[in-house]
Amino acid sequence: MTIRLEASNPIASVLFAAGAGGNPERHAPLLRHLHGNGINVIAPVFERFASPSPSPDVLLGRAATLNAALQELAAYGLPVTGIGHSIGATLLLAIAGGQLYTGPGNALPIAVDQQLKKLVLFAPPTGYFNAPGALVQVTGEIQAWGGRRDVITPAAQLDLLAGANVRIVEDGGHFSFMNELPPGITDTITDRPKFLDELAQEVTAFVLR
Repeated sequence: MTIRLEASNPIASVLFAAGAGGNPERHAPLLRHLHGNGINVIAPVFERFASPSPSPDVLLGRAATLNAALQELAAYGLPVTGIGHSIGATLLLAIAGGQLYTGPGNALPIAVDQQLKKLVLFAPPTGYFNAPGALVQVTGEIQAWGGRRDVITPAAQLDLLAGANVRIVEDGGHFSFMNELPPGITDTITDRPKFLDELAQEVTAFVLR
């Protein structure tokens, strides 16, 4: 299953990659905001990871689905921005040219597609690229978001993204960037509607500029 939002007079396209839960519907207001501003959106739906440490085959499967969606967006002939949360952001970095490693010396052969001109990364686990030169082939613009209170992918992981436009949300956690929180999760941001509205506006402006 894939969510497709096609704008009537599109001026840009977005490929959205959900995190471990696999459900982009948890970001639906953001996706609708992008669509309402003339942006085509494709967001594949995935099964939730069965393990907190996904196997190489599972990662390759998700990457292949994202690459197929990217080919679908290419038909519009418009610039494409990849937006992803958590492991979804990691896979977009790999598709944009980063060499992802599942362990020391274990490079994952994810197909690269230079159509991704920009990336918006929410709480990306960059440890997958902690090897010399792993990100040198990523040449597009990056807007990276992290939460100071994120204990899953600490904000310090964004330090690996040299040249990125890094935004640190002081009271933000790992799931703060999701419009609908996972079951049992309480966010550390008190005024979530205000934060998420401003987030959607900043992300959309980055996509369109």
